Amino acid sequence: MTRHRLLPLVSLAAALAVSSALAQQPSSPATSSPLPTTTAPDPVNPDAPARPVPTQALPAAPALPAGPARQTLVETPGDANDVDEVSLPPKPAAILAGRASWEEAVPALKAAFVKIEEALAKDGITPTGRPIAVFAKTDDDGFQFEAMIPIASMPDPKPAETGGLRFGTTPSGKALRFPHKGSYDEIDGTYETLTAYLDAKDVVVQDRFIEEYVTDLNDKSDEKLDVNIYALPK
Repeated sequence: MTRHRLLPLVSLAAALAVSSALAQQPSSPATSSPLPTTTAPDPVNPDAPARPVPTQALPAAPALPAGPARQTLVETPGDANDVDEVSLPPKPAAILAGRASWEEAVPALKAAFVKIEEALAKDGITPTGRPIAVFAKTDDDGFQFEAMIPIASMPDPKPAETGGLRFGTTPSGKALRFPHKGSYDEIDGTYETLTAYLDAKDVVVQDRFIEEYVTDLNDKSDEKLDVNIYALPK
């Protein structure tokens, strides 16, 4: 397997940091003392009108129930310090192909996932799995990819391809799982570990790799990012 890009990830994603500071607005001053709850007239001035009773605050609306958690391809979590041999099940998915430069990797993948989510919502299809990117035909300038979001079942009838969006299945079969925990800036280090492992074990894999985003791919510098990287042996 080749990736053609085992370099520091300055080139893997466009910078997404926002540099402008938000202006601070002064908060409303708190009331120093509550209104009295009595409606008795002021004894000093019997002709003064009664003070109104404060309106009782309405109870807070109950929180909406959270939707079902989206599952990873393999439900058992990986060991961050080890490589797992797993079996990937084929799952129906909405798929959108694209190409991007390494500098635009993160925003390109995010945009693809957003487009898929919007299409699924429009068609009333519920996503059930974590976002996936299948990388192929990589070179020094960029890469081709297929962004995928697994769904519960294949629509029947299957919708025609629209705007490049189609329905198919996720990659399946025996795979080696390499967990990456940390920023996307540092993911090439995991690929170097992956390559060294394959060389040491003399394992030949398909010329593609899969990234499954266990946590949302929001920013290349997000230290809490959790990614499963899968390599499929030939």
